[in-house]
Amino acid sequence: MQVSSAWSPPSGTLGTLVAAAVLRAEALHPQRGAIERRAAAVATPPGFAMALAGRTVAVIAEIKRRSPSRGQLAPELNAPDRAASYVAGGASALSVLTEPDRFGGSLDDLREVSGAVAVPVLRKDFIVDPLQLYEARACGAAAALLIVRALAPRQLNALVASSRAAGLELLVEVRDERELDRALDAGALVIGVNNRNLETLEVDPGTVARIIPRIPAGLIAVAESGVTSRRDAEAAAATGADAILVGSTLSVASDGAAAVHTLSGVTRRARGEQRR
Repeated sequence: MQVSSAWSPPSGTLGTLVAAAVLRAEALHPQRGAIERRAAAVATPPGFAMALAGRTVAVIAEIKRRSPSRGQLAPELNAPDRAASYVAGGASALSVLTEPDRFGGSLDDLREVSGAVAVPVLRKDFIVDPLQLYEARACGAAAALLIVRALAPRQLNALVASSRAAGLELLVEVRDERELDRALDAGALVIGVNNRNLETLEVDPGTVARIIPRIPAGLIAVAESGVTSRRDAEAAAATGADAILVGSTLSVASDGAAAVHTLSGVTRRARGEQRR
């Protein structure tokens, strides 16, 4: 399918986060050779997409200390310990925020979590440069997040190609039909649908229900934002979601393993069989 090339840079909170990410990425360029060598030397991680393709809705449990929408969540969180509790509760994969300013994350978190668990780990950040993908791979990540709204069309295509060269899988995030078309045209295999508009931080719970049924069978569809209970996980399954990505709800839970267990085990429903 053909997608219009019309695109404008993101505004609001997303625009601010992307601008900061550009500066951090530029600072990496003098280290290009060292980063690429480290990426090539690390062990092959477990498969991200494969981990999300089971009979039940997979839980991607997120390591997140704070967020722009809710502020402080768990400022003293110990990333590897929390990761281990999530896996004990049944998480199929983990997501680690590495954005430092608004989310309180770091590459040390990514490196420590990747070394502490046997499930695949996603680097969640504002990726704008191929070197950030190699950096993620060097820290043990199996996958990285790309946000379609944050990237010009050629930039998205270039990053998808770079991820293959780096040996890194992708979660490609969209929030509307046009962005879904762009993700599909770029060759995305795992597509996240975010109920939250990252420019305004508003949540529209109808976004997942509208977009996920449009994702072709054979690809992995991930519901993002707004999952706080098992009922929400079941609602995501009813749209045809293969996985849910859960951050804030798990971050503030006193027992990470129990919180993940509550969301786990929901039977998947193939897209096309969801309730109308």
